[in-house]
Amino acid sequence: MLSLIDNPAAIKGLSLDELASLCEEMRGVMIRVVSQNGGHLASSLGAVELIAALHYVFDAPRDKLIFDVGHQAYAHKLLTGRAARFATLRQEGGLSGFLRREESPYDAVNSGHSSVSISAALGLASARDLSGQKHSVVAVIGDGALTGGMALEAVNHAGGLQKNLLVVYNDNRMSISPNVGALSQYLSLKLTTREHIVLRERVKNILERISPSKGSRLIRRFQRAEESLKGFLVSPDAFLAAWGFKYIGPIDGHDLKKLISALNQVKNITRPVLLHVLTTKGKGFTPAENDPLAFHGLGRGKTPPTLSLPPAPAPASSAPAAPGHPGAAPASVSVSGAPPAAAAASVAVPSYTDVFGEFMTEAAGEDEKIAAVTAAMSQGTGLEKFFSRFPERAFDVGIAEQHAVTFAAGLALGGLKPVVAVYSTFLQRSFDQLFHDVALPGIKVVLAVDRAGLVGEDGPTHHGGLDLGYLRMLPNFTVMAPKDEHELKDMLRLCLGLPGPSAVRYPRGPGTGRPRADGPRLEAGRAEIMRRGKELAVLALGPTVWPAWEAAEKLARAGRDVMVVNMRFVKPLDREVVALAARTGKILTVEENSLAGGLHGAVCEAACAMGSDAPLKIRGLGLTDAQVGHAGQGRQRALLGLDAAGVERAALEMLA
Repeated sequence: MLSLIDNPAAIKGLSLDELASLCEEMRGVMIRVVSQNGGHLASSLGAVELIAALHYVFDAPRDKLIFDVGHQAYAHKLLTGRAARFATLRQEGGLSGFLRREESPYDAVNSGHSSVSISAALGLASARDLSGQKHSVVAVIGDGALTGGMALEAVNHAGGLQKNLLVVYNDNRMSISPNVGALSQYLSLKLTTREHIVLRERVKNILERISPSKGSRLIRRFQRAEESLKGFLVSPDAFLAAWGFKYIGPIDGHDLKKLISALNQVKNITRPVLLHVLTTKGKGFTPAENDPLAFHGLGRGKTPPTLSLPPAPAPASSAPAAPGHPGAAPASVSVSGAPPAAAAASVAVPSYTDVFGEFMTEAAGEDEKIAAVTAAMSQGTGLEKFFSRFPERAFDVGIAEQHAVTFAAGLALGGLKPVVAVYSTFLQRSFDQLFHDVALPGIKVVLAVDRAGLVGEDGPTHHGGLDLGYLRMLPNFTVMAPKDEHELKDMLRLCLGLPGPSAVRYPRGPGTGRPRADGPRLEAGRAEIMRRGKELAVLALGPTVWPAWEAAEKLARAGRDVMVVNMRFVKPLDREVVALAARTGKILTVEENSLAGGLHGAVCEAACAMGSDAPLKIRGLGLTDAQVGHAGQGRQRALLGLDAAGVERAALEMLA
């Protein structure tokens, strides 16, 4: 049936039974494609009927449907003319794993980060009213996104503006319960204040003066009335009414008849409405229903063994991908020996995330002051073992990265050693808190910045390409990146011993698999010279170091003399090594970060500050404004020239 659906209007003539069959067909397609390509399976499986009902009732793209995060919207892609290309999901030149306006007119806004849908929808609704238009605006939010402060700020604003806006809360039991519980506890406390207790005792004394039989019955009724008052005050209806929203629900999010009826009911209400829909994350696929966290996001080749399905159809021919972006050491400087070879491909290599998690668990066993903070990503950041072994020192604050940073500052002021584990792309949300609450007062908070650099199939919204720039400008911060998994442990240990704030950034994916190399002891602000050379200096950072070394070794066999430096730190920058590199007359910087503000910017600033009259050419390899699209990490690095071949090519161009 799906092959006949080229736009959502095509489903409006289906019967409910036919629509239900289409939903099951879409689930099968999702499971089959994600089993091959990776992707966000459980969330999308749970939202199938909801999305089908939305398109059944509303008229997109005239009506605006905004999906928070976008990873729950695979059914939306299938129903909006992209079914034939769905097998290209998350593949180079294929469909994005999230929503992009460039991909389809049915994607009203780009969606990759959480808690933004209500804000965007309220803006669209306000613009609609100012221009005299009459279409509907719907925000679909869930999967933890309501724990984000931005979502609550938008709810508050929407209630004040009283615009015609529908918010569909896709409640898959993964988010709001703690919030409601906290509110309930708060209101229970309000009903146990001194004034309320005195009033309760006076009423009880009056009732006891009545005959014993009638008095006891009245006391019981009074107690029941008190509990009813609590229940009324904490009910969603009363709570949302206080915020200016009409509440409807909860309703079964897998019952098409009830969904369509409810959506038709709310479609013509001209004030803010929250429709509460209960769904099952992973619906229709038992392993995902039983373990929705494991099936939330599946990397390519990381599919759990419980998923055994036929392969997806061969992807259609892909459109072209985004174009690619383009001396001897003195005796006082340590130079490492020849690096060891990488491990054989058959040996399982732990990911940087796993290495971080193991380090944290071991270190916390030795130091009872170490605490871990994460924003709804304990599993994604490798902290499961830490949370299991040290629950009293493990803090999951929900999707609230801003709060996580300031909360960690409070932990540090209280004598703990907090480590905030966060993806680079989400740390961007916390810039003001990093400046005001951590950097300016110089508070000892450690940032473990995961997924720094290129992230593969998740694409541009999830690349971690900005952290070096904005962390480097913050006062009192020490900022570093390891060349391999061994150096990651060394850097984390160093961070815990520093007096002020620090950040260590590391990439997504497995480590190098190389055994530990001999080299100079890790010291804050000191680089590691890995290879001597007089013709050109390659200053590399993080996962680009070993490719740079491999390129230099190949150039050496061709008779070229290239210096390779593992910079390790962008703040403080090793200016002595930069001065040494400048003697070659040519410097090539290599990093998985934006060239503006990252290592390249730092080296250029240092070179300018040296004020030498000698000619010096500096070129950078890294991320530019032309963001590389979703593809495998290896392919992305090749497009940007960040692999060994790319470094060799750039070096030869400079040497020529």
